[in-house]
Amino acid sequence: MTIQVEIVTPSRQLFSGEVEMITMPGVEGEMGVLGGHAPLLTTLNIGEIALHRADGEDEYIAVSGGVVEVRPDKVVVLARSAERAEEIDISRAEAAMERAEEALRTRPDEERRPVEVAYRRSQLRLKVARRRRSTRPGVFVEDEG
Repeated sequence: MTIQVEIVTPSRQLFSGEVEMITMPGVEGEMGVLGGHAPLLTTLNIGEIALHRADGEDEYIAVSGGVVEVRPDKVVVLARSAERAEEIDISRAEAAMERAEEALRTRPDEERRPVEVAYRRSQLRLKVARRRRSTRPGVFVEDEG
């Protein structure tokens, strides 16, 4: 059984299609949704969305929070921002992480929260961007370098 998934941001529709399962970073933890899931409305955390397709071609998306509505036949993700792995510029993401690391070292505690969020987002973008296909279809490994 598949489920229809729509992922949209304020500026574009990022994904529309059928998947076997979607996993998302809920505020209470990672959640997986299959077709026939009970209705649910919740918020998303900064994290990775994994779209598991029937053909084994999984897709990974970095998401920076948002809202998700789950119905038995459809999942709608309204993301603050989202990027597919192939859209992420690794050098820009690394530079953003370095800037955030420097700011974390120098900012007073009361100014750290937005910097911590930026740091988490840059780590996530790098993780998603570095995913590479292995020799087996549908299997991904994380590139550490």
